[in-house]
Amino acid sequence: MDRDILKDLLVRLSKGKVTVEDTLERLKTLPFEDLGFACIDHHRGVRKGISEVIFGEGKEVSEILGIIERMVAQEQNIMVTRLLPEKAKEVQNRFPDSTYNTRSMVLTLIKHPVKKSGKGTILVMTAGTSDIPVAEEAAIAARFMGNEVDTVYDVGVSGLHRILSHRERIMKASVIVVVAGMEGALPSVVAGLVDKPVIAVPTSVGYGASFNGIAALLGMLNSCAAGVTVVNIDNGFGAGYAAGIINRT
Repeated sequence: MDRDILKDLLVRLSKGKVTVEDTLERLKTLPFEDLGFACIDHHRGVRKGISEVIFGEGKEVSEILGIIERMVAQEQNIMVTRLLPEKAKEVQNRFPDSTYNTRSMVLTLIKHPVKKSGKGTILVMTAGTSDIPVAEEAAIAARFMGNEVDTVYDVGVSGLHRILSHRERIMKASVIVVVAGMEGALPSVVAGLVDKPVIAVPTSVGYGASFNGIAALLGMLNSCAAGVTVVNIDNGFGAGYAAGIINRT
């Protein structure tokens, strides 16, 4: 349940279109519902403007389905991250109207229209093609929150002319998410060009000395360009969510 659904329920109650008992039935699982293996935060959409996102890694399919079923009963939109293809197939057998992005391993199920909440466009950029899975997770998360999202992929610092060819799109964006592995230099370059918030996402892409993304993480944390905020390694969702919150203002 999100704010719009809750407002609609209360308006219908005030107009006598639903009974007090029906309203209590809808609200009785707020703020959370204990399934034993999971406590679903049904109130999160009211507090945060976005329903609880399901982290699929490490969960059994039966657990994921159980959580989705209870959230759907509350008319919540669904987003599952880090969902392996074989598990996604089982979820889609139960919910055929869901959408699965194989590259980012993100599944979404939209039960009610997503209200546009962003004030501008969020631009998601990658240094390389290998960074796209994390970038797609960020883009899907931002769209899930009701934002317009643009993407520019494979424009790393080994060819700076590629970045400059997209200067107009970069300058138009209100928030920029920059995803990079290896040495993680691209966010510093982008932040040096714009007066917009830049959210840097280090990825685990790279050879041995990249230490599975630690080199990129440290490089981004030590950026000399002002306005760079860094999320955890491979955390596309966290970057997309943060960009969405910034874009609301």
